[in-house]
Amino acid sequence: MLEAAPSSSKPFTDAAMPAAPDFPPAPDAVKPARALISLSDKTGLEAAARALHDAGVELVSTGGTRAAIAAIGLPVKDVADLTGFPEMMDGRVKTLHPVVHGGLLGVRDAADHAEAMRAHGIGPIDIVWIDLYPFEKTVEAGGGFEAAIENIDIGGPAMIRSGSKNHGYVAVAVDGESIGMILEALKADGSTSLALRKRLAARAFARTAAYDAAVSGWFAGQLEDDAPVRKSIAGALAQTLRYGENPHQTGAFYRTGERRPGVAHAEQVQGKELGYNNIADADAAYELVAEFEAPACVIVKHANPCGVAVGEDLSEAYARALECDAVSAFGGVIAVNRPLNGDDARAITGIFTEVVIAPGADEEARAVFAAKKNLRLLITDSLPDPLGAGEVFRSVAGGFLVQARDRSLIKPEDLKIVTRRQPTPTEVADMLFAFTVAKHVKSNAIVYARDGQTAGIGAGQMNRRDSARIAAIRAKEAGEAKGLAHSLAQGSACASEAFFPFADGLLEAVAAGATAVIQPGGSIRDDEVIAAADERNIAMAFTGVRVFRH
Repeated sequence: MLEAAPSSSKPFTDAAMPAAPDFPPAPDAVKPARALISLSDKTGLEAAARALHDAGVELVSTGGTRAAIAAIGLPVKDVADLTGFPEMMDGRVKTLHPVVHGGLLGVRDAADHAEAMRAHGIGPIDIVWIDLYPFEKTVEAGGGFEAAIENIDIGGPAMIRSGSKNHGYVAVAVDGESIGMILEALKADGSTSLALRKRLAARAFARTAAYDAAVSGWFAGQLEDDAPVRKSIAGALAQTLRYGENPHQTGAFYRTGERRPGVAHAEQVQGKELGYNNIADADAAYELVAEFEAPACVIVKHANPCGVAVGEDLSEAYARALECDAVSAFGGVIAVNRPLNGDDARAITGIFTEVVIAPGADEEARAVFAAKKNLRLLITDSLPDPLGAGEVFRSVAGGFLVQARDRSLIKPEDLKIVTRRQPTPTEVADMLFAFTVAKHVKSNAIVYARDGQTAGIGAGQMNRRDSARIAAIRAKEAGEAKGLAHSLAQGSACASEAFFPFADGLLEAVAAGATAVIQPGGSIRDDEVIAAADERNIAMAFTGVRVFRH
C-alpha cells in the first residue's frame, strides 16, 4: 500500500509516475548479433562495417548507408526487409515501425517481451550506430528555412533514445568514438559489457539533447523570440581541464554550435594545456582587440584589460599597451588583431606571458614562440565581429541568465555634448577609444586614454570614485615608469561605463589630468555633474548607452 505524500509535496499518481516493471537483471555481457547503421557522415564506415561483419554481426541499414556498405562487398539488409514497408514520403518514414523499435526496446529476458517479439516476428537489434541528419551543419552553412526543416532528423533520435533506454541489451553509437569503443570491446571478448552500454547510453542521450537544443534554439531565432518558454544550452566537450577557477574545483571546456572566431575554435600551436582562467582571459582579450581597426594589442589579467593600445604595427601597439601597467601585465594574456611576425613575437616574449592569441603567425614568429615552451600560442582564422549577434549566459543558483551580446557602437555623431566647452577632435577620438575599452572592463569601470593608448584602468570597484582613484594611481605609476614628470593621464579622456551618480568621481578624473569625460548620462544628479565639469572647463559627452559588465 502506498503511503500518502507529505502535505508539502504534490502526490504522485500512477498516471504521472509509472512504476518500473519487475524485469530480470540485465546481463553484463551481450554478444551482438545484429547492428542497425544509418549515417550522414560515412567517415570510418567501411572499416567499422568490416569489423562488425568479421565479428559475426548482421548488418542492417537504410538508403545511402546501405548502398555504401553493399558497395564494399559486405552483406547488408535494408530496413525494409525487416519491416515489410518500403522507404516512403521522401525518406521521412522508414524506421518508425514496431519491428525496428520493438527490436530496440524489447527486454530480451522478460517473458512477456520475448513472447511479443516472437509473436510479431521482431528480431533483437543489439547495436545502433546513427549520427543524425546534419541539421547543425545545414544551419551553419546558411541553409534556408525549408532546408533546415528537412534536415531535422526524426527517426534517428527515436532509435537512439529507444536503444539507450534499453541499454541493458543495446549498445548505441552516435559518433566515431562511440563505435570505436564498441569495436574495441568486440575485439577483446566478442561482447559489450553493461558498464560500457551505460556509458554509451549517457553519451547518446546527451547527443540527442544537444541536437534538440540546436533545433529549438534555431526555431526560436527564426521566430525572433528572444525569450522562449524553454531554453536549452548544449555543448560538445572540447577538453577536460586540470581544474576550474581554483585547484579544488573541477572544470571542463565545451563548444557550443556558434562558430564565432575566438578561443573555442583556435588552433593551439604550442604550450601546455589551457586552464579555466586562461580560456576566460583569452576570450576577454580577443573580444576587445577585435573592436579596433588599426593594429592593436590588448593585455588582460584576471578577465580585465590592464593595457590597450593601437600603433603603426603590432610591436608598437604592444609596447604602448605594456606602458599602461607593466606590473599587472606579467603573466597575462595578450591578444592582437593582426597576424604576428618575428619582430612582434620577440617584443611580446620580453616578459612572461601565459597566452597569446592572434589571427595568424608567420614561421619566424612561431619559431620565436617555440623557445618559450610554456607559452600557449593560439591561432584563429579571423576576428570576431563586434557587431555580430549572439547570446551570453551566466549561471545563478537554480537557473541561468541570458542576454544578447553587447553590440553597442558609439560614433562621434552619437555624442551629446553637455558642457559649455566643446571637445576637440582629438578629445573626441580619445573619448571613443576610452569608452570602447570601458565596455570590456568589469563594472564599476573608469578608463583614462590618450592618443590610442590606455593611461590608467580602474576596474570592478563598489563605487565609481574608487575606480577613478585606482585608474589615476595606475596612470601616475605609468608616467613615472616612462620617466615623465607627470601622470600618463595628463591631457587624457576619461570614460565611465555608467553614469556618475555624484560629481566626486568626475573630480577624481579631473585631478588625475583628464580634460574630457565620456559617460552615458541619465543620473538624477546629471546637472550637478555637468556643473562641476563646467566649473573646471572640461568637455563632457553623454552617450545615452550604458555598458555594464559584471
